[in-house]
Amino acid sequence: MTTPTSISQATPTASIAPPKLSGGNDPSHLFDRLSILYKYRWAVMTVFALVVTWVMVDSYTRIPAYRAMARVLVEDPNADVATPSEIARSVPVSDPEMYMQTQLRIIKGRDLAQRVATRLDMNRVPEFNGQGPKPTQLAVAIAWVKFTAAYPYRLITSTPVEAPATSASLAAVNASSYPDALLARFNVAQVRGSQLVDMTFESADPQFAARSANAFADEYVAHNLELKVETLNASADWLTGEVQKQGDLVKESDLKLAQYKETQDAVSLDSNQNIVVARLTQSNDAATRARMNRIQKEGLWRQIQAAGEDAESITSVLNNPNIQTLRSSINQLAQDKSRATERYGERHPEYQKAVTALGNAEAQLQAEIRKAVQNAKNEFDNAVQQEREMQGQLNESKKQATSLGRKGVDYAVLLREAESNRAIYNQLVTREKELRVVANSRTNNLRVVDKAEVPGTPYSPNHRRDWLYAIALGIALGLGLAFGIDYLDDTVKTPDDVARRLKLKFLGLVPIVSGERHPLISGPVPHDFGEAYRSIRTALATQLPGSGPHIVAVASSQPLEGKTTTAVNIAMALAVGGARVLLIDADMRRPSVHKALRMANDRGLSQLLAGQARMREVVQRTHDPNLLAITAGRTPANPSELLASDRMRALVSGLENGPFDWIIIDTPPVLAVTDAVILAPLVGAVTFVIGAEMTRWRIAERAVETLLGSNPRHVLAVLNKVNFGRNKYYYSRYYGHQYKNYYAESPAA
Repeated sequence: MTTPTSISQATPTASIAPPKLSGGNDPSHLFDRLSILYKYRWAVMTVFALVVTWVMVDSYTRIPAYRAMARVLVEDPNADVATPSEIARSVPVSDPEMYMQTQLRIIKGRDLAQRVATRLDMNRVPEFNGQGPKPTQLAVAIAWVKFTAAYPYRLITSTPVEAPATSASLAAVNASSYPDALLARFNVAQVRGSQLVDMTFESADPQFAARSANAFADEYVAHNLELKVETLNASADWLTGEVQKQGDLVKESDLKLAQYKETQDAVSLDSNQNIVVARLTQSNDAATRARMNRIQKEGLWRQIQAAGEDAESITSVLNNPNIQTLRSSINQLAQDKSRATERYGERHPEYQKAVTALGNAEAQLQAEIRKAVQNAKNEFDNAVQQEREMQGQLNESKKQATSLGRKGVDYAVLLREAESNRAIYNQLVTREKELRVVANSRTNNLRVVDKAEVPGTPYSPNHRRDWLYAIALGIALGLGLAFGIDYLDDTVKTPDDVARRLKLKFLGLVPIVSGERHPLISGPVPHDFGEAYRSIRTALATQLPGSGPHIVAVASSQPLEGKTTTAVNIAMALAVGGARVLLIDADMRRPSVHKALRMANDRGLSQLLAGQARMREVVQRTHDPNLLAITAGRTPANPSELLASDRMRALVSGLENGPFDWIIIDTPPVLAVTDAVILAPLVGAVTFVIGAEMTRWRIAERAVETLLGSNPRHVLAVLNKVNFGRNKYYYSRYYGHQYKNYYAESPAA
């Protein structure tokens, strides 16, 4: 019995290890994207060529167009004069940004276009009357193709269809459509961050392009000045009428004021003639002074009354000059009396003389005191009387002021009305004169900064720009097509896809062989096909080490993925390596092993499991002495039940102790029936075959999930039907640049 170790020594290709994958979590490399482009290179080049051809044919057949530009400065219209509404409100209302946007709309309006058309005398412009440049025959042909593609139904009607209009016939417009034709070629744009406006005009005639651009600029400036002068004159005329009306109001208000003064005796209401107010003020001051004087005199009299006989102690009495003189005299006489007493005695004449003089002085003092008291009483009475008189005068002044105040209310209303009318009249007169001056000066907030010059070269077609545009567009559409197709293609294509999405151990890949349904390594197939299975054989021996027999089931998610071809070729590769191999066809519904090996299928696995034949009766020899096969036999009514029977488990158990090194079982597709799921737990490993670029992700994932649900020991993946030429860039990156050539140049095993 040959062990797996002998397999690795039986062929020189056994040293070729299976390719190592980068792993499922590695980020995509730039070369992965380039491989997509290489894969769809013909589609990319075709789209690129078509786009470039179409754009450049359109560029070289287009009638040359010239563009001329004039520049106009648009300043603030309220910098020098205000509108009548602003005069009334005395506040600015314009918004610079809103004004600029309004002017841009006016420039693009039909009214300005009509004025320009009249100025240019469009009836004599050949380009707008069917006499412009003629397109080339190629341009006419392209227009016809576009027309027939857009309106194919017209070609099958019974009514004759005229050819599409060329640019010359399309240019023939009537006079009413001249503004629209001009606006279609005219464009206006504000220079960002400035008050400049660019006006551009496109035409097949460079002279006419410059004339038109200048005509738009000049007409716009002239029309704006015309409107402004008309507006100013209208405002001035309006102000003239308002001045007359306001003058009449001023006269009427002044007349009412004068009449009121006369009829109501209200002359004193004027600030310079207000006698009543002055008299009231004087009376009030006099009454106040009289009241203060009375209060003072009354206070002195109250003190004198309170003092009684001791009135001479009152300060005002003491301060009387006569009383002070008499007191000094009394003091002197008292001293003289004392000296006379000391010198002469009381009986001496000098003493008597001194006593008499002293008595006379004291009598005079009492008389002066009584006189001072009487004077205080008289002054108090006079102050009371004066206060009464001043209060009467004040009350009379108050009555007169009150009456005048009642008259002043109506007078103030009339006065304010007269003053207001006079102020408005003065403002209107001033504004009218200003508007007349501004209107006569013909100032304009618009002016042409740059005149349009005759363009020397056409702006369209720009062949250099069109080439760049065509190349960029062709590349963009080609790349978009390639990556779009790749994005929509959700099939398994590369071994990396198997590792990242399905999370399966990868055995190897098998190139596609055209023209053969079941290509065999023993037949006339490309050398790389045989080398692929030899590499799978080595990888399989590495994944399933040990000396005992190895049972491997071969399955796929759906039919036509090369499951049977893979099972037969793996068995042949193992047999060529020196191992004893038994190949069993367990796909009893649609058996194919006998077709691939060109064997009879009258007896096989179905009869063995049904008890209708023995083991030695169903085993057949092949052209290789190390390879034996059991075909499926006649299709039974219950293949799934036979595979799940005890005889199948006994067969597998017996083969594990039999004379074979490898038992390869070909099973039905996983998603078609449950046969593969039944056999998966009984075998040592399941080789899952995936058709490259034919098996969708979801189908493969669902099949793998179904297999894993039966708890198999190992699930190994083989990527079959790989198109090396279609994915050459990818495989040259991951498996060496000369991968296929190396196989082609290797000697046969």
